[in-house]
Amino acid sequence: MGDILAHESELLGLVKEYLDFAEFEDTLKTFSKECKMKGKALPKTARRSLRDSKSSIIQKDLIAAFDDGAQKVFFDLWEEHIPSSIRDGDSFAQKLEFYLHIHFAIYLLKRSVRRPDKEELDERISYFKTYLESKGAALSQTTEFLPFYALPFVPNPMVHPSFKELFQDSWSPELKLKLEKFLALIFKASNTPKLLTLYKENGQSHKEMLQQLHQQLLEAERRSMTYLKRYNKIQADYHNLIGVTAELVDSLEATVSGKMITPEYLQSVCIRLFSNQMRQSLAHSVDFTRPGTASTMLRASLAPMKLKDVPLLPSLDYEKLKRDLILGSDRLKAFLLQALRWRLTTSLPGEQRETVLQAYISNDLLDCHGHSQRSVLQLLHGRSDVVRQYMARLINAIASLAEGRLYLAQSTKVLRMLEERLKEEDKDVITRENVLGALQKFSLRRPLQTAMIQDGLIFWLIDILKEPDCLSDYTLEYSVALLMNLCLRSAGKNMCASVAGLVLKVLSDLLGHENHEIQPYVNGALYSILSIPSVREEARAMGMEDILRCFMKEGNAEMVRQIEFIIKQLNSEEFPDGGVESDDDEDEDDEEDHDTMEADLDKDELIQPQLGELSGEKLLTTEYLGIMTNTGKTRRKGMAGVQWGGDEPLRRPVTPSGHRHGYPALEDHPVSPQISQHARNRCLQSPPTAHLPVCQAGEPGASEPCVSTSCNNTGSTWGHFGAADF
Repeated sequence: MGDILAHESELLGLVKEYLDFAEFEDTLKTFSKECKMKGKALPKTARRSLRDSKSSIIQKDLIAAFDDGAQKVFFDLWEEHIPSSIRDGDSFAQKLEFYLHIHFAIYLLKRSVRRPDKEELDERISYFKTYLESKGAALSQTTEFLPFYALPFVPNPMVHPSFKELFQDSWSPELKLKLEKFLALIFKASNTPKLLTLYKENGQSHKEMLQQLHQQLLEAERRSMTYLKRYNKIQADYHNLIGVTAELVDSLEATVSGKMITPEYLQSVCIRLFSNQMRQSLAHSVDFTRPGTASTMLRASLAPMKLKDVPLLPSLDYEKLKRDLILGSDRLKAFLLQALRWRLTTSLPGEQRETVLQAYISNDLLDCHGHSQRSVLQLLHGRSDVVRQYMARLINAIASLAEGRLYLAQSTKVLRMLEERLKEEDKDVITRENVLGALQKFSLRRPLQTAMIQDGLIFWLIDILKEPDCLSDYTLEYSVALLMNLCLRSAGKNMCASVAGLVLKVLSDLLGHENHEIQPYVNGALYSILSIPSVREEARAMGMEDILRCFMKEGNAEMVRQIEFIIKQLNSEEFPDGGVESDDDEDEDDEEDHDTMEADLDKDELIQPQLGELSGEKLLTTEYLGIMTNTGKTRRKGMAGVQWGGDEPLRRPVTPSGHRHGYPALEDHPVSPQISQHARNRCLQSPPTAHLPVCQAGEPGASEPCVSTSCNNTGSTWGHFGAADF
């Protein structure tokens, strides 16, 4: 009670101020009378009078500027005293501001008796034009305002029928009346009583806290899904390792009787495969001299780690999904594209992920087989940067899976749209990364390789790789890997031969780049194009062997062996034999046997849901739940047992994600078990040095760093880009 008495006067003042603001005149009189009867002192309200006086002055200044045509004065006051939340969020305020800009643009035409000053009139029209191109662009789709976007370009708007209304005597007074009412309402709202302010601030703080907690929950869910993906990958790797080891142990045990490997050595090898906690007990309790003991123990260790049955995700109403992807708001489109991508990237490898992908394919989610002008694929060229990026991410995610590539490659429509987006996209780095990633994965399929080569994509790749330090790691790796895949074809080699000097210069510079992940692809591209005699001649003329030997001094053992193969190719006199590669057989499948979903697909999300807004799987299962029709699908089997030999340059198409995660590309010839073991252990390790120097021809000891001096990457138009442009 004491606290209330201490602040009683202030509390009574808050109540009185609110009643006065809300114009409860009778209630205020009764309240004041009762306070007086009880001896309660009410504070004076001079503060409100002062505020009212200031607001009145601002309103008068705005109206005076309107009458005088003082454009700059008016909009300076407008932006200073009208809250941005109202200017940008209130539809009436936006429309009023649009008409106010028209008023000032034509002010001289309406008020001048003589011919208006041309310079001043041009300045006003230019100011209006700038507004239309910036803030006023938001109303360009509104029928009411559409004709006024032509106003700056009409020589004499006074006689134009579309603008007849603007020059009537009643138009300006009506606009002024609307302005006065708006200002009265706004400044009355700005004199908010303290009681209402306290209520709003308290409610706002609670709202912000709930939003923060909601955001933390979303982040926690995302992290849990990431950790689950990592756990499943580690578990899958564990099973693969134990399975392979069991087979090896069976082979080793068979040689015990021949005294090729002693039981003691076999025992030490097998013990090293187990965890530290198991080593001591196994070493003392297991007799590894008994045939079959080691492999039995290894297989038995898999039993406790057996994966649980994974439930299938709920089916969706794809017709409704596609309809909203085409007709919905940009924000809804972005959230749907994000949710569909997450459903694919966060699903568990195996039946769950395959079922998700098959549902997308069977329902033609991206309208790859449709012929309508309005299709989901058109989102790749939408006006919203976020929608374009999220569409590119989804296509890249689908292209990460072999069945997804097969779906996207049914026609060249998707390929052409991706090429157009890659050529046009110069603002959003992540959009370009995902488009490039999808194209690189497309290059695992021969018909699409052919189309990309014919479209001149090799020239575009060479052009951007001239400045590798201006590219992100993802763009650099996937660009070089795509170039290598295209260079493996005869048509690609011949295209490189037309600009051999430039291609060799770019590839030799890339050999010394600090990103060592690109080295296998650079080596593969070099090895491939050097099968062309004219390219070999150009390489010898520029001293390529000396440059390569310079890198041999700095590289590791595998790098050295690969460069030796390249030098051997450089010094050969053989002519290319098209029959060896069956290069013209479009039916041959260059697909890898592994599906790899890289983590970059979900990096740096642009949108986050607001409080109460659905996203991700919750959005799909709440708004788009369909009839349960999910069925599993048997995975097609790839070519088993064919591995890439780490000693040789890559000679079959590969993706950076698959190669980085230890999934070797197919090789032309069988390789020894030792080389296969190197491939499983990622034999292509990075050299210990940083950015290596590129030696000048004939000067093995020269040290001249390859550092770009300009980062002005301008995309080239492939359709008209040939050897002459270099």
